[in-house]
Amino acid sequence: MNFFKISRFSKIQPIVLGIIIFVSLFSFTLAIKVFALSPSQNFISYADNNNHAFNIIVPNKLNFCGEAIPTNNLKINRALAEEFYNNTYWKNNSAILFKRAQRWFPVIEPILKQQGVPNDFKYLAVIESHLSNVSSHAGAAGFWQLVPSSAYNFGLEVNDFIDERYHVEKSTIAACKLIKQAYSVFKNWTLTAAAYNLGINGIQKVIECQKSNNYFELLLNSETGAYVYRLLAYKTLLSTPKHFGIHKHRLYDTKNSFSFRVIKIDSSVTDMVNFSYHIGSSIKEIKQFNPWLKKEVIINPAKKVYEIKLPKKSGINYTEYLNDVVYDKSLFVNDFRIKDTFIEKSYPDTIPRIKSIIYYVVKINEPLKNLANFFKVNEDDIRKWNKLKPNEMAVKGQTLIIEY
Repeated sequence: MNFFKISRFSKIQPIVLGIIIFVSLFSFTLAIKVFALSPSQNFISYADNNNHAFNIIVPNKLNFCGEAIPTNNLKINRALAEEFYNNTYWKNNSAILFKRAQRWFPVIEPILKQQGVPNDFKYLAVIESHLSNVSSHAGAAGFWQLVPSSAYNFGLEVNDFIDERYHVEKSTIAACKLIKQAYSVFKNWTLTAAAYNLGINGIQKVIECQKSNNYFELLLNSETGAYVYRLLAYKTLLSTPKHFGIHKHRLYDTKNSFSFRVIKIDSSVTDMVNFSYHIGSSIKEIKQFNPWLKKEVIINPAKKVYEIKLPKKSGINYTEYLNDVVYDKSLFVNDFRIKDTFIEKSYPDTIPRIKSIIYYVVKINEPLKNLANFFKVNEDDIRKWNKLKPNEMAVKGQTLIIEY
């Protein structure tokens, strides 16, 4: 019996001894790491968690439109660092921005080149709208956030029926005209960018008051004062994302790029149901892909040429494209996939005609007969709609109701 106890103890003793040795070695190693060795560098991946953007260093060499940015100036360096560190939008939404840039830069860049505007101004659309058709409380709208007066001055149509600020290509051309006008005044691209935010007159007043035409020396309001630095932060992000530790992947399949067919019209469209049926579409689809159309009619007495853009390629999901361009959320769709190719259709006989009303401002004093012939309606009907006397003429500045 005693022999059995001794034998069993002799088997257990090596196991216990081994455990004691392992614990001692582990404790000794841990103590050395904690007290003797300096902490190892903490490498953080930004690819999956862009909200934690640590150790961002402002690049030594930055330029905007070829104009060198004096990053060696401590004040300027701090202002740049603040934008690089604090702009939370790109930290949380860098994937969205890369996708939108891949969709829209190929549209914007050729227009900038054609208009003679430096390529760096494409980043202006990024900070203004994040490359989407949005509107502000101040009345600015579209990719370039143009206010109605600026849009109108640079060739865009903005009224109750049409708002071409939501037409990406046309609004880009208008923005280029505004940019070139500012450059003709300041002869400096950095001040030109600031003027896009504050206005040409606003920058001129600041320059006159502070006796300096150097953007980096001017005391500006917080938004305009940070504007160029924000442009530089977005330029660095989208052109050299590795600087932020973000590995740029192909986020958009160019093989499945969006393609469109374009229908040109140079007349009024007062029956959108028949029109949409004729071109193999629908009213909703027309308004989704042409957000500049505010109403279900096109009043075009001047015979202006409008281009209606519609999806062409079958099997492609246009949802992301519509996410960017559609500003009216009632028209938004969660999955817009074109299933059938376009088939020409003729007008149906059974679809009823929709009556539309326009309000026409008379340009010159003239007989109602002239307006009746112009709008192809009955003269007596114009009198009836507007409660006019038999011999009464149209007077300049008068607003007349015309029914179709």
